Amino acid sequence: MFGLVPFGTRKDLAANNSPRSIWDVFDEPFFSDDFFPTMSGMTSAGGMRVDVKDNGDSFELTADLPGMKKEDVNLSYQNGYLTIAAQQKSESGDKDDKGNYIRRERRMGSVSRSFYIDNIDESRIDAEFKDGVLTVKMPKAAEVQHNTTINIR
Repeated sequence: MFGLVPFGTRKDLAANNSPRSIWDVFDEPFFSDDFFPTMSGMTSAGGMRVDVKDNGDSFELTADLPGMKKEDVNLSYQNGYLTIAAQQKSESGDKDDKGNYIRRERRMGSVSRSFYIDNIDESRIDAEFKDGVLTVKMPKAAEVQHNTTINIR
């Protein structure tokens, strides 16, 4: 009958807030709570922080991908869209002398972002991944003059 009903976050319970209306529950983001860290961590705002800078003759994109490895990241540029996709799968665990599990934990997740960045010289795009930060340098394509003189006959 009650299903999934969010009753506030742990922070709200500890803050000793004044009594709230039952209707305030609809203003709260249900999946951004500490109870659902995998859901809140994979949103576009929380999963990958990205800065795009126009340097005049090029664009520079910097994406924070903490805990990721270079092999986990895919980068592509098609039809003016730069897409960053990252997928992480890790396991850790402890075993006793017989090889039985005492504790075993897994973490999996993926995140993807696309950006429309037009007029890029695709052959000169350069990407580097170091210490969990992806840096992509995209030189702008040479401007083509579209001025044409038309002869009148």
